[in-house]
Amino acid sequence: MPMACLLLCPAKTTAFPACRILGLDICEDTIVGDQMQRGISGGQKKRVTTGEMIVGPTKVLFMDEISTGLDSSTTFQIVKCLQQIVHLGEATILMSLLQPVPETFELFDDIILLSEGQIVYQGPCDYVLEFFESCGFCCPERKGTADFLQEVTSKKDQEQYWADRQRPYRYISVLEFAQRFKRFQVGLQLENHLSVPFDKSRSHQAALVFSKHSVSTRELLKVSFEKEWLLIKRNSFFYIFKTIQLIIVALIASTAFLRTHMHSRNLDDGFIYIGALIFTLVVNMFNGFAELSLTITRLPVFYKHRDLLFYPAWIFTLPNVVLTIPFSIIESTVWVVVTYYTMGFAPEADRFFKQLLLVFLIQQMAAGLFRAIAALCRSMIIAQTGGALFLLFFFALGGFLLPKDFIPKWWIWGYWISPLVYGYNALVVNEFYASRWMDKFVTDKNGVSKRLGIAMLEGTNIFTDKNWFWIGAAGLLGFTICFNVLFTMSLTYLNPLGQPQAVISEETAKEAEGNGLPREAVSKDSTRRNVRMKSKDGSSNEEMGEMRLMIRLGNSSSNAISRVKSVGRNVSAPRRGMVLPFSPLSMCFEDVNYYVDMPAEMKQQAVADNRLQLLREVTGSFRPGVLTALMGVSGAGKTTLMDVLAGRKTGGYIEGDIAISGYPKNQATFARISGYCEQNDVHSPQVTIRESLIYSAFLRLPEKIGDQDITDDIKIQFVDEVMELVELDNLKDALVGLPGISGLSTEQRKRLTIAVELVANPSIIFMDEPTSGLDARAAAIVMRTVRNTVDTGRTVVCTIHQPSIDIFEAFDELLLLKRGGQVIYSGILGRNSQEMVEYFEAIPRVPKIKDKYNPATWMLEVSSVAAEVRLNMDFADYYKTSDLYKQNKSLVNQLSQPEPGTSDLYFPTEYSQSIIGQFKVCLWKHWLTYWRSPDYNLVRFFFTLFTALLLGSIFWKIGTNMGDANTLRMVIGAMYTAVMFVGINNCSSVQPIVSIERTVFYRERAAGMYSAMPYAIAQVVMEIPYVFVQASYYTLIVYAMMGFQWTVTKFFWFFFVSYFSFLYFTYYGMMTVSISPNHEVAAIFAAAFYSLFNLFSGFFIPRPKIPKWWIWYYWICPLAWTVYGLIVTQYGDLEETISVPGQSNQTISYYITHHFGYHRSFMAVVAPVLVLFAVFFAFMYALCLKKLSFQQR
Repeated sequence: MPMACLLLCPAKTTAFPACRILGLDICEDTIVGDQMQRGISGGQKKRVTTGEMIVGPTKVLFMDEISTGLDSSTTFQIVKCLQQIVHLGEATILMSLLQPVPETFELFDDIILLSEGQIVYQGPCDYVLEFFESCGFCCPERKGTADFLQEVTSKKDQEQYWADRQRPYRYISVLEFAQRFKRFQVGLQLENHLSVPFDKSRSHQAALVFSKHSVSTRELLKVSFEKEWLLIKRNSFFYIFKTIQLIIVALIASTAFLRTHMHSRNLDDGFIYIGALIFTLVVNMFNGFAELSLTITRLPVFYKHRDLLFYPAWIFTLPNVVLTIPFSIIESTVWVVVTYYTMGFAPEADRFFKQLLLVFLIQQMAAGLFRAIAALCRSMIIAQTGGALFLLFFFALGGFLLPKDFIPKWWIWGYWISPLVYGYNALVVNEFYASRWMDKFVTDKNGVSKRLGIAMLEGTNIFTDKNWFWIGAAGLLGFTICFNVLFTMSLTYLNPLGQPQAVISEETAKEAEGNGLPREAVSKDSTRRNVRMKSKDGSSNEEMGEMRLMIRLGNSSSNAISRVKSVGRNVSAPRRGMVLPFSPLSMCFEDVNYYVDMPAEMKQQAVADNRLQLLREVTGSFRPGVLTALMGVSGAGKTTLMDVLAGRKTGGYIEGDIAISGYPKNQATFARISGYCEQNDVHSPQVTIRESLIYSAFLRLPEKIGDQDITDDIKIQFVDEVMELVELDNLKDALVGLPGISGLSTEQRKRLTIAVELVANPSIIFMDEPTSGLDARAAAIVMRTVRNTVDTGRTVVCTIHQPSIDIFEAFDELLLLKRGGQVIYSGILGRNSQEMVEYFEAIPRVPKIKDKYNPATWMLEVSSVAAEVRLNMDFADYYKTSDLYKQNKSLVNQLSQPEPGTSDLYFPTEYSQSIIGQFKVCLWKHWLTYWRSPDYNLVRFFFTLFTALLLGSIFWKIGTNMGDANTLRMVIGAMYTAVMFVGINNCSSVQPIVSIERTVFYRERAAGMYSAMPYAIAQVVMEIPYVFVQASYYTLIVYAMMGFQWTVTKFFWFFFVSYFSFLYFTYYGMMTVSISPNHEVAAIFAAAFYSLFNLFSGFFIPRPKIPKWWIWYYWICPLAWTVYGLIVTQYGDLEETISVPGQSNQTISYYITHHFGYHRSFMAVVAPVLVLFAVFFAFMYALCLKKLSFQQR
């Protein structure tokens, strides 16, 4: 249940004041970053989103949870700044906030209180407490008004606020609150105000907007071009890598089709040139495939901007298209310059430039096609498959695999709409109308003499009209325009796939029905934040948790957090029972410094240092049973310190001493006794809550703790205990899902993150912002979980933003950092934060805290950079001269010495489970993930089915008629195309899956759950049954429709070769992700080798004609072995006679042996080699996953 507040804000502002208002001036030149790339902090990202909205002339702003990830002081300053200039403007803001502190809440003019989809109160903030007092409820003394409002409408929290203890409590439902509000004075005034029509004479001219966008089209274009160019420069690695891989492929192709081996004497020589031209066409077509993944990654930001009317779709697409033209010119020029004369094409300048024009148009057409596919599909997996489908369709009907006259009449329309037809015809006509081909004559099978060039065109079913160069060029240009128009139209009219949704608990739905609302009327937002859970016996888990605490305290009227806090303070209170024993451990650290290499942007601003220091001489300690808050303004280094202490940093330079119970910290053993709850809540989306916990427990719990054997039953029992502790047992069968799209709500994910670490039975737990993004009630549930964890005797430290008074005072100690990573307070909070308040109030000229003021907000305000400037002092220096610092130093020195009778942490093995045990558990999770991933498996199954039916219908019964060598080439082309495209689709579609799971893998490996090898091998093994099913129905369909011979042996070999070909392509896709920072680069890397696979497959250049210096690559090209196996098993034993152009008639087996170099006896080698390719790529995936890490922290 969010709090909605209404206020006015300025109509106009500019970017630079907005940066200062939002505190972004210190990072204005830093890239935003993501999970894999270091950038600004999470709180700063949230402020960027806010700043993006307030810099424009927008009159009405809807601001949803803008404070998430911000400290309370920053939130207060932002809202206060808006409030100070609000009454000078004429705009309107509706803002929802989570956990607003009282000071921030008081800045608002109006409030809209929502609960279960109904308005409970709407009007001035001054009267909201009066309204609830009229209903019989009173806000306690040290309770924030916002927190009170969020709990008083809840059935589970309402009773504690009942004002008149002389009268029995009666639950007042949301519906009754809403009805009472209509009779309240504010509600009556609102109704009277709405009943009178608005006086049009008071209308302001600015109320009508006559332009859809804020600025002129010219300005929009200018800014869009500048932004696109900036992104191109920032993403220069992508374009450089793409160009370099094209240069490498061009050099390899040039030496494979080297002019000294290329002649123009007869038809056989002409077919080699045809192969070179087809390869040119295919390579430059595939070169555009990278646009697909690049466009998909940019769509979320585009949809946000489009829906906010920043600009129309064509403003986005035009720079996208135009600014890639220079790169396409460079790439096409490089390709033609490197290949044209080296390959020995016609040495005529006009034909050189004509081929350059065609290559450029092919690249532009391909880029437009893949952009359009990305905009149509809008999902990486679907788009990868969609792109492969279009490529397959255009490739199969391009006129080079199956000549025009052989295409079935029901598919001839596809020939005319394939852009490859126009590129292929134009390229071939441009070459074979050269004088060296037209000046020679050959005799056809009927004895008629023809020019060699014309004979080649007729033999390959190419149009013989020389104007087909211009027809082809015009066709490519037309397709380029059409595809880019389709790209623009798709972005204009299509919305993102999937709608945000979350788990709605059964109790919430029933309560809504009890209030007279249908289930569908339950507000998504309220359900997402109002988390109410039900246990097996029908009682609420919140009630169960409270009941346990009430029994201990004997005080039913205290609120949830107060009860939790009291348990924490009461040393004699009984600890929660846990199934497994553990050793309480302390952590201390002294003079910790952390540096990173100076960012390039700062070096450009003449910063002399080579390193940037993020932490400066940080000293402190964390102890068992003590809940420590790690706080500071956004960007102070809280998460950085936590990463350093937990050993999660992957780069930078760390100095200082860290000890665990007196012994130097060893990361290998520390991972076994610690847990880290990350801020981003990274989990596998396709498993349930209980399965996630079982997975973590079975990997991280050893077989024996002390003298106690830890059986599987005990692990399951422990998992159930943890689920009850974090109050997730009623949601145990809910799928985790993707954040913001499906599955668990934010608050449920937070508790799952905590539970995943708790089932490891750790002694020390780090929690990074466990309450960020939650409202007060959800935060209370999470903090109850945290407090319960501390009460078991564990050492827990949390970073936290903008806590309410209740949540802040639930902590025992505080470690406060200032910007720059320096400590300014480290010590106990005391009752009502008295110890901390007294420390800061003792500093000269620091203002005293006001009554009912949140100590957390006050603390951050009085210690801010502005306060330091005003007081002319450094709080970090003051802390180092204080008695508190000396006490902490003494405590650190004490904790740095091991207690007598203790020993350093020791584990006989690096991981809790054996390699086999890790493999079994990882295989179990991969099985669940794959089984519940229809968008991956069903899409690739559909693609394979479509491919089989498409090629089967295009090459219908082609295997039954072997009249000449051209027909045999068509059959080879059909089998080659089918395997290649299904394989490439397997490779492309597996990349996003592996990339998503790799993010989870990095977290789990850092937690010491498993080694990379068993994880990777389990994922590799999981592909085997799915690919088996895929290859089975593919073989049945293709074999029957193409009309191959029905013998058991030939059918088996066709299945065998197809199966292992699909498998090695899948593993190749997994390997490319493991050696790439993201799946965009993986797609480019894979595409480069697709080209080489094609070139040396034996289809474009038969093996006997491959230059000797490249024959080695033929033998290591996996696709070559596939083509070898398919052809030799189907036709290697046939003695039927076929006609061969320019030669005497030959048997099929003789032609295959002498033209392609295939020997049937060699199949004994081909079969194991295909298996070895699959094994090799799988092994390389596992090895690279183990050795390489692209996560930057």
